Amino acid sequence: MTPVPVLLVTGFLGAGKTTVVNHVLAHAEGRRIAAVVNDFGAINIDAELIAGASDGVVSLANGCICCTLEGDLLRTIATLLRREPRPEAIVIETSGVAEPGDIVRNLMDPVIWRAAPLETVLCVVDAAAPLASLEDPLLRAQLRMADVVALSKTDLAAPGTLEGFKAALKARHPTALQVEAPGGAVPLTLVLPEDPTRPPRETPRRRPHADRFETLSWTAEAPLSLPKLQAAIGRLAPRLARAKGFFEPADQPGKVFLFQLAGGRATLAPVDTQRDPGQPRARIVFIAELGPLSPAEIAAAMEGCAVLSPS
Repeated sequence: MTPVPVLLVTGFLGAGKTTVVNHVLAHAEGRRIAAVVNDFGAINIDAELIAGASDGVVSLANGCICCTLEGDLLRTIATLLRREPRPEAIVIETSGVAEPGDIVRNLMDPVIWRAAPLETVLCVVDAAAPLASLEDPLLRAQLRMADVVALSKTDLAAPGTLEGFKAALKARHPTALQVEAPGGAVPLTLVLPEDPTRPPRETPRRRPHADRFETLSWTAEAPLSLPKLQAAIGRLAPRLARAKGFFEPADQPGKVFLFQLAGGRATLAPVDTQRDPGQPRARIVFIAELGPLSPAEIAAAMEGCAVLSPS
């Protein structure tokens, strides 16, 4: 059978990976592209944010595919290759805490390579982040494996800083191709060409893995007070690496809002969807470095936002 090329999308927490994957799927031009989404938490928010038919998205949650879920990833790819009709390409979105070297090594398995060769490793980088963020060991590991570096959120970068940021990236990874990707706009022909020719790459050596982040998934069967939510997030934000989720505001019953915190910036936006009756009214995932923030603190702050119905 014709090999099915794989696009591996990596990048730090909140860099904009899901936005890039959505752009790739929206501009598939008739190609059947399957998406595999890995989120570091029991609730896979990112999988719900992927556009297109839900049966084209496979969710791997509550772990990281560079370590605890690596077997699940290979089984998922094998399952996708048995689908009828078969996908013409596979996009894998890693968790923001994933070290892609281990994933690349697993994808170099000869059996997987023959059927689903890794075509491109795309690293999404938040261009509005401080220049010092490029020194983060995890981001440096993600950049090290990249064929293409996509600069997201260029519209949010401080005036006059973008060229310096790009130069700093180039100095750290001179062989990677840089592209600006406002709104996730990465050309499909760049990352998934119709005539893939990439040879097998050198298998990266296994690196020691140390847990750095922890996650807490918080749910509530009640709508949330928007002012109290904003105040709670303001208190928690300095110790959070990332947060995201869906909730129903108390003053707009039946509406669903998406909350995201990335790079110290919080956003709220209504989503054009109805809550599944079987789902809680609030579902939020918090990711923090180990130590500074306890699950009890997060739970206490969030429970104060819930608006309970009068008994």
